[in-house]
Amino acid sequence: MDPPGAECAVRPAVLRLQSGLSVVTPRGRSGTGGGASRRVGLSRVSRGSNLWGVDTALTAVSQKGSFPAAVTQAVPYGPTVHTWASYFTNQHHMPVERTAEICADLAQHRVSEATVLKASEHLDRCIAPSTEAVQEMLRHVEVLHVDESGLRVMGTLHWLHVACTERLTSYEVHAKRGQEAMDDAGMLGAFRGTAVHDHWKPYFKYDQCTHALCHAHHLRELRFIDQQYQQTWANDMAKLLLEINAAVEATSPLAMSWSPPELEAFATRYDAVVQAGFETNPAPMPPAEGEVKQRGRPKHPPPVNLLIRLRDFKDQVLAFMSDFRIPFDNNQGERDIRMVKVKQKVSGGFRTLEGAKCFSRIRGYISTARKNANNVFEAIREAFDGSPFIPSSDM
Repeated sequence: MDPPGAECAVRPAVLRLQSGLSVVTPRGRSGTGGGASRRVGLSRVSRGSNLWGVDTALTAVSQKGSFPAAVTQAVPYGPTVHTWASYFTNQHHMPVERTAEICADLAQHRVSEATVLKASEHLDRCIAPSTEAVQEMLRHVEVLHVDESGLRVMGTLHWLHVACTERLTSYEVHAKRGQEAMDDAGMLGAFRGTAVHDHWKPYFKYDQCTHALCHAHHLRELRFIDQQYQQTWANDMAKLLLEINAAVEATSPLAMSWSPPELEAFATRYDAVVQAGFETNPAPMPPAEGEVKQRGRPKHPPPVNLLIRLRDFKDQVLAFMSDFRIPFDNNQGERDIRMVKVKQKVSGGFRTLEGAKCFSRIRGYISTARKNANNVFEAIREAFDGSPFIPSSDM
């Protein structure tokens, strides 16, 4: 019993094993002081449990101690079991059933599938401060990678949106693909830097920021046109873009751009290749007198569609040579979204929208932790302990 006037204390109990199961013998307590206890499974490979007792001081004012952040129920699993469950399902995309089996083998005690699911739900709540901090940081970066991809949720097509950098990752799952989804994510509406993407038109509705286009997509399209249509301008453009990129990479890291004459030289060559492309694909003759004119815009073949983009979005195409902070491609965004898609290949989809959102937020936390050279398992464990990883805002 604590002496009168002492503050409330949370004290671990002493462990002993009985009949192959972990039980506890609490430290002796007697007297009139009130108290509460909770048993927590340790399961750091060795099976055991801690009995946390909250002792209340003998004072005129009612007082109550506090349990550790991870101790939320009368008899909960400890942070280690929850860390295992969350790590296997969210980092390695293992099915819930297999994760429960692995945790049971490690803990030498039955772990239900419901426990595995609740572990991820608990982790989602624990990482909320990190999720919010990362989203706020992404709104103020200089260069932001954005991408989207289809995701099966409740048997229907939903969309997974990613906003990321080399150090930060944030995901959003939405029933829509376009501006409504991006507005709900709250990322691009407040962004003032340069958004790197694949020329999906809804991105251009955010005109308060600048845009740069992914050349990995352009190179694939140019290769297709060169092989399928045998048009030499496509190969010339691919070589020019790669030449510019090589020149950028060979430039001193301290430089931010080239001189105007250097920029103009490459821009002139770029215009010449685009012009050669249009000469290879002349515009169709207007309809003859009396011929019925087709409604709407005329349909263009793939070479013309790409040429129009290269002509009308020249500044966005060549942004990487005007500002060396802008990358040549959007591979960062594609890599980050590709890892989440692995979960769909394993499970086939998500049964609930909230489950998909929960998984996407946890994957954002895991991705951010790994990008900052943190051990993923320990980052999850620290989140359960009440100290989720939050990257520095000055990176």
